[in-house]
Amino acid sequence: MTGAEETSATRTGESGEDGAPRRSRKLLWWPAAIAAVIALCLGVSALVAGGSDSGGSSSVAAPATDSPEAGFARDMATHHQQAIDMSFIVRDRTQDEEVRNLAFDIINTQANQRGMMSGWLDQWGLTQSSSAKPMAWMGHSYAAHDGSLMPGMATNTDLAKLRSLSGRDAEVLYLQLMIEHHKGGVAMAQAYVDVARNDVEKRLAQTMVNGQKSEIDLMTSMLAKRGAQPLS
Repeated sequence: MTGAEETSATRTGESGEDGAPRRSRKLLWWPAAIAAVIALCLGVSALVAGGSDSGGSSSVAAPATDSPEAGFARDMATHHQQAIDMSFIVRDRTQDEEVRNLAFDIINTQANQRGMMSGWLDQWGLTQSSSAKPMAWMGHSYAAHDGSLMPGMATNTDLAKLRSLSGRDAEVLYLQLMIEHHKGGVAMAQAYVDVARNDVEKRLAQTMVNGQKSEIDLMTSMLAKRGAQPLS
């Protein structure tokens, strides 16, 4: 998003009692939704193209519903959705341009990737969800609690607290929660890279590892500027 577009979006929003734009969520759903639709279409076409490579490991039959390919796509889509939700929350709770720009980037990047993974599941003829426990494809057991289904995910209590804050306090908690969220996401993506049998999906997972590690460094520095540290 260019600076001019960001300024325009900020000016369009009306301010509530805490000074946060009330209509920012409405304004931002459109680019995120469009990105997800485009990503879904591109994800399906890329998967088909990848599956047609002669002699490549991508030239395999559609994965089974209990495969790492399907499990990763489902679980990471769920993981991504919470990152999108948290980013919408903080954009309504602060007017700090640095944090709002980061949130916008996370919204669009993860909506795009989520659309690709959903598209792959459709292409494979698989459901978007299953009865399997989260991360069963990793052979990993996680004690889900208070809405936190996988490592790094915020709890319902965390999200309620984020919604109750504004300004610097909201920025700090968002950055702390998102760092933990990214750490969990990196671990999941790397676990899939290590066992992947689909080249296209493996490349996306590696992109997640690289991109989220970079954002963890960025968010750590943003916390330091606000006199705070990561939760762990």
